[in-house]
Amino acid sequence: MKSRKSLLALLIAGSMTFAGSLLAQDQSMQTPPPPPPAPAAPMPATPPPPPAPRSATLPSTAAAPAAPTTTMPAATPTPAPPGGTQANVNSPQGQVTINSSVPPVVAGPAPSFEQLSGGTRFITEDQATAYPLLANDFLYVDKGHTGHITKAQYDRWLNNQ
Repeated sequence: MKSRKSLLALLIAGSMTFAGSLLAQDQSMQTPPPPPPAPAAPMPATPPPPPAPRSATLPSTAAAPAAPTTTMPAATPTPAPPGGTQANVNSPQGQVTINSSVPPVVAGPAPSFEQLSGGTRFITEDQATAYPLLANDFLYVDKGHTGHITKAQYDRWLNNQ
């Protein structure tokens, strides 16, 4: 009889949790209303540009040179970075291109076991941080998951590099 009560309690608790999650997913989010537009300030009247002075070398019928105009260049896709990825995302302001890549690690030549271990028989995880490539592979090199690397494990790792 006691097992029935606990089973019934478990069944009720599970169904209540399931029903609660369904109700939570059914609720739609209320979006806040947009802020009211700011009152437009009256624009001051701009006077027309002064006439261009006439030069003695230009005939009176010559027109003043036109002001240079700038235009946006045609949308040219940027190439993806080497070894990276590229994604295009649409936004309210237009299309945005996201470039992503991982910088290469330049760690130099591997130090000797004695340098890293500090004269002991093992390299700890803290000591491995002196050489970034070893710190990155520490869990892989530590085959027994003992928290330290032996000289034989370090030599095996160096030969596989």
